[in-house]
This record gives sequence, C-alpha cells and structure tokens, in this order.
Amino acid sequence: MNRHVLSFKNEREIYMAYMPFLKQGGMFVKTNEPYEIGDEIELEITLPGQIDGTTMQTTVCWITPPGAQNGTEQGVGLAFGKDENNVCSQIEKELGRLLNSKDATFTM
Repeated sequence: MNRHVLSFKNEREIYMAYMPFLKQGGMFVKTNEPYEIGDEIELEITLPGQIDGTTMQTTVCWITPPGAQNGTEQGVGLAFGKDENNVCSQIEKELGRLLNSKDATFTM
C-alpha cells in the first residue's frame, strides 16, 4: 500500500487541502504518482501544534491530472475511511470560520 505524509504549519495550508464536500472528509495531496480512483493509500496527517501525526486509511476519489486546464496542481483527493481518531472533527475545529470561505482551494 502506498503512503503519504501531510504536515500542516497553519490553518491556511489545511484549508487549501481539505475536502469538506466529502461525506467523511478528505485531503488533497500534491503528487505526480499515477493513481486510479479507488486505490487505497495510508495517509499520515500532522496538524499545527501536534508532535505526532495520525495515520488513517484513505481511498483515491479525485484525480487532478498533469496540465489541468485551470492551472490546478497535479495530485489526488483522498477520502477518509474509518476516522477512529476524529481527524475530520479536529480539522474542522482548526479551520473554524475558514470552512465557509469562498477562496479557491486545490480542488474547488
């Protein structure tokens, strides 16, 4: 199984990668690795102020190919699987008011 590590320094970085429109949440990962929808990836996320990251199983649900017309970076969207450590809730708490922002992200 492939693995990616995301370490965020501030809420703006989280906002850019977070995918709140997914039922259980998810993250966009910049990568040039060739993935397909449905591929399973182990994701380690470290939020600002945390020393240790949380590892969770995710599934590729979004692919931004190289050279996307809107200039978006190449990568994949990873839908969170079982969220035993409530990572989604931690992220939404960290983002607070930014959740309602209309600013562009890596996926929208």
